[in-house]
Amino acid sequence: MNCSICKNGVTTRGQTSVTLERGPITMVFKGVPADVCDNCGEPYVDNVTAKPMLNAFEEAVRKGVVVDVRQYSAGELSSRPTTFPRQ
Repeated sequence: MNCSICKNGVTTRGQTSVTLERGPITMVFKGVPADVCDNCGEPYVDNVTAKPMLNAFEEAVRKGVVVDVRQYSAGELSSRPTTFPRQ
């Protein structure tokens, strides 16, 4: 796929980090599978990969988590987080 950001690069399979924020809540997913531009580094995450991250984020919001950093592993996102809950 050609990069829609820089228009010069081609994407190849790799990994990236994804940060989701809402108000005071920040969640970071590391090692997320993505197509990454070989020129500018722009990552493209597909819907199948994004859905479990969004579900885990919504769960963290409901639980009142403020900061959460997780290693991406499909199917295990909600079971092995490193969290820092509100005090």
